[in-house]
Amino acid sequence: MVDFLSSDYWNKRYKEKQTGWDLGFVSPPIQHYADQLTNKELQILIPGCGSGYEGEYLFLKGFRNVYLLDFSANPLVEFKNRVPQFPGKQLNKGDFFEHQGNYDLIIEQTLFCAIDPQLRRKYVEKAASLLRTGGKLTGVLFNRDFEGGPPFGGSIEEYMTYFRDYFSSVYIEPCYNSIGPRKGTEVFIKMIK
Repeated sequence: MVDFLSSDYWNKRYKEKQTGWDLGFVSPPIQHYADQLTNKELQILIPGCGSGYEGEYLFLKGFRNVYLLDFSANPLVEFKNRVPQFPGKQLNKGDFFEHQGNYDLIIEQTLFCAIDPQLRRKYVEKAASLLRTGGKLTGVLFNRDFEGGPPFGGSIEEYMTYFRDYFSSVYIEPCYNSIGPRKGTEVFIKMIK
């Protein structure tokens, strides 16, 4: 059985360039959301950040409290080479489920679809525990099924069953600004604790 919670698994994917989730730039729905943020003091976590394009975008827009977390050191090293001015102490190699912190915003881009679906409730519980009261979990999830995985797909109805138990406000809508190959298959989420 494949251990998707193993850094070895993800290191191998990066080394073999099996990174179909990596757009090579910030995801348009997340960029659009980030462009609306005005409080540059927000404490922001991007778990499963991969190449960190969302973190780079926010950092270059003046957000200085952005923290990147990934299982694999490979994309974090590449990120630091690409954005050398980014504070090294805000680049973290580790397991989301063991991460400690207190954030105003968690941005979800590719972690939820990469973990075993049996861990989704645990993911939601962990995300809620990392957020301050009034904090938000935002980002993009797939609204389709995949054979095998990762990525693992899902549906709005399924996601609602997880999020409504941990968040006071749950917003899930189809993305209108996905990249071409993902049009009609992504939803934007905004959950408020």
